[in-house]
Amino acid sequence: MKKFFKDFSAGRAVLHLFSISLLTATLVNAQTPAGPGSSSSSSSSAPAQGQAPASTTPGSTAPTTTTSPTTTTADKGTDAKKSADPKALINQVEKANDKETTAADAEKNEDTEEAYRQAELNKMRRKIFGYQLFNNPNVSFAPSDNIATPRDYTIGPGDELMAYIYGYSQSMLELPVNSDGFAFVKAVGPVQLSGRSIEQAQKELITRLSPYYNNLGAPGSSASTYLQLRLGRIRTIRVTVLGEVTTPGTYNVSSLSTALNALYLTGGPNELGSFRQIQVVRKNKTVATLDLYELLMNGTLNSDIRLQDNDIIQVGVYKKRVEIKGNVKRPGLYELLDNETMSNVLNYAGGFTDNAYTDRLKLLGLTAKERRIVDVRSTDYGTYIPKNGDEITADMLLARFENMVVISGPVFRPGQYSLDQNKTLLQLIKSAEGLTGEAFTGRVNVIRTREDLSVENISLNLADMLNGKTQDLILQREDQVIIPSKFELREGTFIKVIGEVNQGPEVNLPYSANFTLEDAIIRSGGFKESASTAQIEVVRRKRDVNVQSATAQVADIFLFDVNRDLTLDGNDSRFILEPYDEVLVRPSSNYQPQTFVTFKGEIVSPGIYGIKTKDEKLSDLLKRAGGLTAQAYVNGATLLRKITLSDEEIAQRNRAVSEISDDAKKGRFDDEGVVKDKQEAIGIDLGRILRNPGGREDIILQDGDVIDIPKRLETVRLQGELLFPTTVKYRNGNSFMDYISQGGGFTRMSLKRKSYVIYPNGSIDRTRKFLFFNVYPKVEPGSEIHVPQRTQSDLAEAQRAMQSVIGISSTLMTLITTVLAFRVLGAK
Repeated sequence: MKKFFKDFSAGRAVLHLFSISLLTATLVNAQTPAGPGSSSSSSSSAPAQGQAPASTTPGSTAPTTTTSPTTTTADKGTDAKKSADPKALINQVEKANDKETTAADAEKNEDTEEAYRQAELNKMRRKIFGYQLFNNPNVSFAPSDNIATPRDYTIGPGDELMAYIYGYSQSMLELPVNSDGFAFVKAVGPVQLSGRSIEQAQKELITRLSPYYNNLGAPGSSASTYLQLRLGRIRTIRVTVLGEVTTPGTYNVSSLSTALNALYLTGGPNELGSFRQIQVVRKNKTVATLDLYELLMNGTLNSDIRLQDNDIIQVGVYKKRVEIKGNVKRPGLYELLDNETMSNVLNYAGGFTDNAYTDRLKLLGLTAKERRIVDVRSTDYGTYIPKNGDEITADMLLARFENMVVISGPVFRPGQYSLDQNKTLLQLIKSAEGLTGEAFTGRVNVIRTREDLSVENISLNLADMLNGKTQDLILQREDQVIIPSKFELREGTFIKVIGEVNQGPEVNLPYSANFTLEDAIIRSGGFKESASTAQIEVVRRKRDVNVQSATAQVADIFLFDVNRDLTLDGNDSRFILEPYDEVLVRPSSNYQPQTFVTFKGEIVSPGIYGIKTKDEKLSDLLKRAGGLTAQAYVNGATLLRKITLSDEEIAQRNRAVSEISDDAKKGRFDDEGVVKDKQEAIGIDLGRILRNPGGREDIILQDGDVIDIPKRLETVRLQGELLFPTTVKYRNGNSFMDYISQGGGFTRMSLKRKSYVIYPNGSIDRTRKFLFFNVYPKVEPGSEIHVPQRTQSDLAEAQRAMQSVIGISSTLMTLITTVLAFRVLGAK
C-alpha cells in the first residue's frame, strides 16, 4: 500500500512539474519583444497613438508596403511556436546548465592541479639543505642595534655621530652627517666624514680640534684630553636582492646589516637558487661571494660583509645538485661545487646511520640519452665527483651475522655466541656454562643453513660425544643447536582436586613425588565447612584396560576418611598420589546454608526473612511478616525470582529469538539479548493465596525471591504504536478501546491484532480473534497496554490484498457491463 501511494504521488509530481514548465515557457514567449523586422512592420502598418497616419505619395510602391508586414508576421508566428515548444526550452536550460557545470569542473580541476603542484613544490623545498634556515619562524637574522660601534663602520649621509671629549676638558658634540657627507663642528666648520671609517673620522676630528683643546688625543694615548667617537643614530640604506630568491626586490635595511640579514628578509634562495655562490655587487664590482654551507656546517660565515647603500645581492641558479637518501643521518638535496667529491656529500648529510651499509653507495645518474647506475666503493669516496642530478642511496646492513651460532634448551646460558671462539659443539656448550639436569642428551638437533639457503637438520647423540665415543661437531655460521628437555618429552603431570575445597571448585596441582592426599587438600586451601571428610574419593586412571571385555574396569576408586585438621600424625592416611589422580570432596548431605526472601512494599514489617522449612510457602511467610497494610493492592503483587540458565537453555532461547525476529509477520521484534542470570517476574494471584492458604495457588519460596506488594495503582500506561503514548487514570468500567482512545488511537502502522496487556503482577494477556472481530483483553489498575508496530511485510500484504480487491472489482464490473450490453442488444 505504501509503495502504491508512493508511486502514485511520484507520478502526480512529474505531471505537475511538466505543467509548470509548459506554462512558464508560454509566459516567457509572450513577454519577449519582437525582432527588428517585426517592429518596423508594425510601425508601418499601424500609426502610433496620438500621431496622424503617414501620407503616401503617388509614386510610392504599395505592393512592397503591403507584403512586408505579412511576411514578418509569419516569421514571428514561426518563432513564437519554436519558443513555446517546452522541449526546446528544456534543451536550452539543460545546455546552459551543462556549460556552467563544465566551467565549474574546469575551474575545480585547475585549482586541484595548482594545489598538487604547490604541494609537490613544498615537498621538494623541504628536502633542500638550508631551506629551513630562512623559513623557520623561530629564527631571526635582524641586526642588533645594541652593539659596540664597529671600528671599520663606514660613515655615510644620515648617520649621527657622538663625540665624547673627557679628561682635562669635558664636552659632547652631536655630529649629524648631511646629504653632502659633511658634519658641522662648532669653531671648526664642516668636516668631510662620509666614506671614512669610525677610526679615520676620529683621527680627523682630533686633528681639527687640537687647536681648541689642550693636548687632545685618542683614548689610550699619553694625551691629557681624549676624544671618543661613537654612533648615535644609524642610517637606513637601500639594497636590492635579485635572482632566485623567494621575494626579490629592493629593501630598506639598517646600515649595520650584512648580506645574510638582507637574504633573510627575502625568504632566502628558492628551489632554483644557489646556496653556495651568492654575490654582493657594489659599484658594478663583486666585492664578496657568500657560501651559506659555511654557516650551516661550521657556524661561521667569513665572507659575509656589511652592506652599503645601493648594494646588489645576486642569487644565481644552482649549477650542481645531488640527492642522497636511505641510511644517512640527514637525507636531502645538496648543492656541490665543481671540485667536491662523494666524501663532501656524506659530510653534508651527517654521515651514515648506525645500521647503514658503508662499503658501497648506489648512484643513479643521467647521461645525454638515458639513465645510468654506478657503484661507488668506499675507497673511491674521496675521489669520485658526482654530477648534477645524481641520486645517491645508502643501503641497510644485511639482517644476518657473519659469525653467529645459537644454542637453546636446558643450558645455563642459552643465547647467541660468536663462532670465532666456539668452533665446535662442545666448546659452545662449555661457553653456555654447561647442561642443566633436565637436558636430554640422547638426541640433539643442529639446524644448519646451507650456502643455497636451504635448511638441513643434523641429529647427534650428545651423550656419546660427551663420553668421547664420537667426534666433536665443527660448527658453521648461523648453526642453531637445540637441546631438548626431559620434561618436554612427556605429558605434563598434575593432580586435580574437585569439590568442597577453599580454592575450588576445581584445582589443578603440579605433580611431585611423595605427594599425599592430605598434601593435595592442604595445597587446595583446605576443606570448606560444607565438605564431607568421611567420603573423600580418589579416582585413578587405568593403564591396562582390557579393550575386549565389556565389563572391564576403567578406573581404580579409593575411599578415605580424612581428619579435618589435616595434621600429620598417626591418623594420616599416608596415601601417595600418582600422576593424573583426581580427588573428589563431596558436600555433606546434612549441611544446608541459610536462604532468605525479601518483602517490599505494603507489608506490615517489610525486609529480609529467612526460610525456615523447605516447603515454606508465601502465605506462611506473610503471617510472619505481619500481613498486608490497608493500602496494599493485592492484584498487583509480584514475585521476582532469580533464574540461572544453562548453556543449552541459552542456546535454545537464542534460536527461538532468531526465529521470531526473522518472522516479519509477527511485527517488529526488539531483541534485548538472553543473559545467563536474571530476575524474572512470576505471575501470582495473591488474592486467591490469602483466601486459601496452602492451596494450589500458594507458591513455595526459594532463596533470593523478592515479593513486592504495591499500593493501589490508579493509572494505566499506554505504549507502542499510538498517536500519543501516555499514562492515563484508571476508570472502572472502561474497556481496552476506551484507553486506546485516550492515547489518540491507533496509527497507520499499528498491529491491532497483536496488542497485549501486562498486568501489575507480571502476567500477560493477549488479543484474541472471534470471526472477523478482535477481542481485546481486560484492563486492570496499573496495567500496561502495548501495541506492536506493523512491518513492511504487513504493508506489502495489505497492498496485495487491495490489488486483489481492485482486480476482482474490475472483473465484476466488466462482467456486469457485458451482461447488460447483451440484454440491451437482445431486447432490440
